[in-house]
Amino acid sequence: MSKLSRRDFLKSSMIAGATMAVASPFSKVRGANNDIRMAVIGTGGQGSGHCRQWSRLEGVRLVAVCDADLSHAERIKKSNPDVKVYQDLRELLDDKNIDAISSATPNHWHSLVTVWACQAGKDVYIEKPVSHEIWEGRKMVEAARKYNRIVQTGTQKRSSMAHKQAFEWIRQGNIGAIKWVRGLCYKPRGIGTNGIVNATNGPNPLPESVDYNLWCGPADMKPLRREQLHYKWHWVWNTGNGDVGNQGIHEMDLARWALGDSAKALAPAVCSIGGRLGVNDAGETPNTLISFFDYKPAPLIFEVRGLPTKKGVRAMDSFPHTSIRIGIIVQCEEGFWAANDGGGYIWKNDGSRTDVQFSGRGGGNHYQNFIDAVRSRKVDDLNADIEKGHVSSALCHMGNISYRVGQHKSPDEVKESIKDNADMMDSFERFTSHMEANQIDLEKEPATIGPMLTMDPKAEKFTGQFSELANMYVKRNYREPFVVPDKV
Repeated sequence: MSKLSRRDFLKSSMIAGATMAVASPFSKVRGANNDIRMAVIGTGGQGSGHCRQWSRLEGVRLVAVCDADLSHAERIKKSNPDVKVYQDLRELLDDKNIDAISSATPNHWHSLVTVWACQAGKDVYIEKPVSHEIWEGRKMVEAARKYNRIVQTGTQKRSSMAHKQAFEWIRQGNIGAIKWVRGLCYKPRGIGTNGIVNATNGPNPLPESVDYNLWCGPADMKPLRREQLHYKWHWVWNTGNGDVGNQGIHEMDLARWALGDSAKALAPAVCSIGGRLGVNDAGETPNTLISFFDYKPAPLIFEVRGLPTKKGVRAMDSFPHTSIRIGIIVQCEEGFWAANDGGGYIWKNDGSRTDVQFSGRGGGNHYQNFIDAVRSRKVDDLNADIEKGHVSSALCHMGNISYRVGQHKSPDEVKESIKDNADMMDSFERFTSHMEANQIDLEKEPATIGPMLTMDPKAEKFTGQFSELANMYVKRNYREPFVVPDKV
């Protein structure tokens, strides 16, 4: 399409969507041999992986790519000469020769591209986290349902048989009831020493190949004050959600899956402790974070660490008595499951390993699962339907919001605040030891502790004390014409 206004685009899209809603799901003309014609929006590191995945699947053709940085899209075309190249995703969405899209744009674009794609009659594979704020994730679910679209979340571990089998085995009571689940993201970042996002006096020049208006889209169009436009946007609130919303969303989703029925909706309360500690850079999101989600009968605790085991080394911590750095610990009455991406063993509480193991990865199966559901038109065939992705992503946002409305406190003040919460105290005591090992004095560089925010899981809004401030982070102010609509 030409560069339509938001009003013109939504008007035409809603008319088309209303027509599709009453049409047969198979009435749309597909390509040769009934191929599913895929387009990829956002073709940097993750998006180039999408292109490879779709190209490998039988009955799928990569027909178009789009990126606000045209050099990324042109690079894909060199190895896929038949694809069409777009810089404006609105024009791609108007292409009737595209059946489905996958999007690996920065987080701030995820919701709008999904809503617009659903309105344009296209199925969607959307990267994680599915949203940048809680409110817009629900809009994605509404759009998928209204326009009868298949929308898969890019949490590939939902297609892991190891995790599915382990959770079923645990729920059968083999090691007693679940006491708590911890999600872990102890991960260094290849963006500078100890994850530093190097600051400059700026504003910095942008690559000539980038349409910055399109790149910013719904986000504020701020001057670039870091060394690199791409990828480092994760550590800036305007466009990213920190590491809990980057790598961490995978483990958050697994931890919530492990809890089962009790965690099908948002947690009723959340409290976070953390900070961007030991660095002096342009990043804004915490590099160390503990978030406690008060699910009943068993809580979910999430821990992010971006600093190494100790100052001057490269190695990262692992959870006590395990080798798990990125994964989950499902603690039960009589033992626990310690699992990374490929699964893991069941352990006894005395630290001895049993012979019970659940292993295997999701990976490429997740892409095939999406294609299978596109063909069947059955939402239940998806391993990671958009609603699952929305709830898990919203937990990441809840943790960040508690942190963002928090205050700097001394270690003693933090301990006083959480003295009745043994699980959070355990995490914080290990947190303080981790800071000491990195030569960070929490008296001089204090951590931030957020309030225990209460949530109405049905309304997906905070209630009670501090709710007015917290709800300011539930929905952002959008930049025209890139606005996620109230009514999709």
